[in-house]
Order: sequence, then structure tokens, then C-alpha cells
Amino acid sequence: MKVLIKNARVVTPYEVLEDGWVLIDSGRIAEVKQGQLPEGSFDRVVDAEGCFLSPGFIDIHNHGGKGRDFMDATFDAIDTIARFHLKNGVTGFLATVMTAPFEEMKEAVVAAREYLKGQRPEEGKAELLGIYVEGPYFSLKKKGAQPGEHIKKPELKELEELITASEDTVKVVSLASEVEGSDKAVAFLKEKGIVAALGHTDATYEEAKRGIDLGIRLSTHTFNGMRGFEHREPGAAGAVLTDERVSCELICDGVHLHPAAVKLVLQAKGKERVILVSDAMMAAGLSDGEYTLGGQRVFVKGGRARLADGTIAGSTLSLDRAVRYLVKVLGVPVQDAVRMASLNPATIIGEARRKGSVEVGKDADLVAFDDDIRVRWAMVRGVFYRP
Repeated sequence: MKVLIKNARVVTPYEVLEDGWVLIDSGRIAEVKQGQLPEGSFDRVVDAEGCFLSPGFIDIHNHGGKGRDFMDATFDAIDTIARFHLKNGVTGFLATVMTAPFEEMKEAVVAAREYLKGQRPEEGKAELLGIYVEGPYFSLKKKGAQPGEHIKKPELKELEELITASEDTVKVVSLASEVEGSDKAVAFLKEKGIVAALGHTDATYEEAKRGIDLGIRLSTHTFNGMRGFEHREPGAAGAVLTDERVSCELICDGVHLHPAAVKLVLQAKGKERVILVSDAMMAAGLSDGEYTLGGQRVFVKGGRARLADGTIAGSTLSLDRAVRYLVKVLGVPVQDAVRMASLNPATIIGEARRKGSVEVGKDADLVAFDDDIRVRWAMVRGVFYRP
């Protein structure tokens, strides 16, 4: 099936192509050009009406939405979340499994694995690309909303069992580099081709650097759940900001980070090493009220999710809003903000060959949005969807 999308401002990783068009053939991008339209017949012609046409967003770190959580470990829960994501321009995502009793984590991994194996391009659904394991190998001091009673030291046998259960669909494992046993865990993950992330950590600068030298390549929601920067002890934050090998996740909702903190990361890492994530929990897409996260009561007020003691507990953010925040509040060029929500996450999880940018040969995962970064429609592998 051939689809022509015309009258678009095509967002590439480097610029915006005015008066652009994209030709899609059998679910893949066949041509990307400006100006005169191609000749020939098409099964469908879509007028973008002057909207931006960008790669679909990829949310590698989120816990759920629309009242469901990946820890529910059911097809229906994952399906609901996949549908919710696409409405916000997210065409690909990772299912985040958080700290819990091992058997519950394993059940969630198996459920995500089975969903991933059985999914097909279908109208109204984002594509599950893998699994993000957040915990339980963390620092109690920096646990945030991770249930403290289940936090422990890394156990290679347990970690291997989890990865085996996933049938190699685990893409990221987040841990604290200062915790005893983390060195072996990071080396093991590197050997398996899984991204080791530094998260919920009270690591000193030296402890964080040691983990990076061993293979850590990602910073979990940078600054949040992390020893901060001090001028004589740069801490984990100082290590990830100054090491070019590390990409940094950012939750850009105006709650988790002060605008100056976001600007600092952008200046330190550049547009190639920042990854926008939502860290969304089940309340995303719903009204204020009481919800749960990791078995804990979460209270959402004014869109802000917190535990009873005031600890931030995930977010109600979506990636389109994160892109909007960078563009409209911080003045980041739209192509740079989009890159942080598409190509950069695709790259860190090893999917850049087929996802993350509007380029010939890649999957036709696209999103159209207006000047206010409001999603008009999306497409996953050439399957069109209008919310």
C-alpha cells in the first residue's frame, strides 16, 4: 500500500523541511523530499495541512496510564496503555517494571514479553519495543517512590532469571552503582547487550564513574532519585553530566526539574545525549484523585503525583507535553526537542536502524502536530490513526 503525506513541515534530526512530503510504501518510508510532489498513483493521500510531521515519539521509561500499570501484568493493561500512548504521539515504548517482590516482577516481565511477541500493526496502538527494569537494586536513601521493603543488593542469578524470562526483550536495567554487587551486575548486562542505567543512587562521583567505566550508559530520570552536585563532591549527577558516554533521561513537566536544571543538562549533554521520558504512572490521562504505584497509595492533585509523605511518585506527563515544554517554555528548536523524544531514545535501546527519524527505509512511525505541539494524528508502521 502506497501512502503520500503532503503539505507538511517535515522534522528531521537536523532541520525542518518546509513544504515537505513523505511517501510510504508497505509500512516503510520510501521517499522524503520538498517541493514538487511525486508522480504516480497512491492508495491514499493525506494532507498534513501545514502541520509538523515528525518521527513518532518513543517513551522508554513509563509505568502506565489511563488507570493501568505494567505491574498489573495483564494483556488488557498493556493494551490500554498502548492505546493511551498513541493519542499523545508515542508510537513506541518500553514497559517499565518497578521494584516489587521478585515473582511479581517476573510476572510483569512475562506479560510484557507475551504482548510484544503477539502484537501486530493495528489502528490505535503504539508498539511495545521492550522492557525497562527499574529496580530493585537501589539505594534506600534515594529510593524515591520505589517500595523500600523490596530494595536489595544485586543477585546475578535472579537478574539472569528475569532476563531469561523476558526472552531477550529487556532493553534497560536501572541500578545504583554504589550498592555491593553492582559491578558484576553492570558487567553482566554489558555482556548481554542490555543498557545499564544509573538510578535511585547515592553514589559519590567516584562510585558513579566506576560504574560508567564498567558499562553504565544511561542516567535514570536525571537529578531525581540521585545524589546531587556539590562543588567539592560532584556526586552521581556530576558524573553523568560530564561523561560523554552517558545519555540523560529528563522528566520535563515543570515539576520534577527547575527550568535551570533542564537548561544545565541540555548545555552539558547537547541535543544528542538527552532523552525525554514521561515516567508516567496510572493516573496519566485521568483526573486528580487517589491511585497506586508499586502497591503504595498515590495522591494526584493539580496533576502532581505524590505519596502520602509528599515524595514525588512518577508523573502524569505525556511526551507530547514534554516536547511542548522544551519548545514553548525553554525555546528549544522543535527539531532538537523532537530528536530527544525520538531518535535519541531509539538509539539508546538499539532501535535506530528502523525507528526514531523520518528517513528512507525506516518504519513509517509518524506523528503530525500543530504549532502548539498538539497531536493531530499518528501512524505506526504505516497504519494511520486519528485520535
